[in-house]
Amino acid sequence: MKTLKISILALGIMLLAVACSGSASESGTQPTEPVDSIYDFDIALYQGSDVLGSETVAVSDLQGQPVVLNFWAGLCPPCRAEMPEFQAFADEYEGRALVLGVDLGQFFALGSEEDAVTLLNELGVTYPAGATGDANVVRELEVLGLPATFFIAADGSLHRKWQGVLNGDKLAEITDEMLAQ
Repeated sequence: MKTLKISILALGIMLLAVACSGSASESGTQPTEPVDSIYDFDIALYQGSDVLGSETVAVSDLQGQPVVLNFWAGLCPPCRAEMPEFQAFADEYEGRALVLGVDLGQFFALGSEEDAVTLLNELGVTYPAGATGDANVVRELEVLGLPATFFIAADGSLHRKWQGVLNGDKLAEITDEMLAQ
């Protein structure tokens, strides 16, 4: 019985590691080539309705401004590690690029809405964040693990996708590249 419990615990830890495959070092991140468009989906906001003017926002509603769309989960350690970097970036780039966090925990078995809101509060995250109920997001955007970040140009096209943890310098570098185009 004890061996079974240990095996189940080990399997659970392995699954968590695979689902949250991001790394705190840049060597574990995977930039991708720019692509033309992004799948449109709705986001029910946990916070930020005062910034975005609604409790629910579609990605297409954000056209006209550059957006840094960060997919994360409440029980994802790499997501937790990068959130302070995203908060500092959101503060620094306010008015130039919108940071929007999207909780995908329900699709990766990495937490509930309660876990996500708790994490936002613990870390003092103030940029807009919410969740989507659209399970197609993971498949359509090829989100292979968390965190994942999408840089969406003001015209609504997807400038770049980054799979893995982003530090503040790389976040600024990719955003500046997007803003310069």
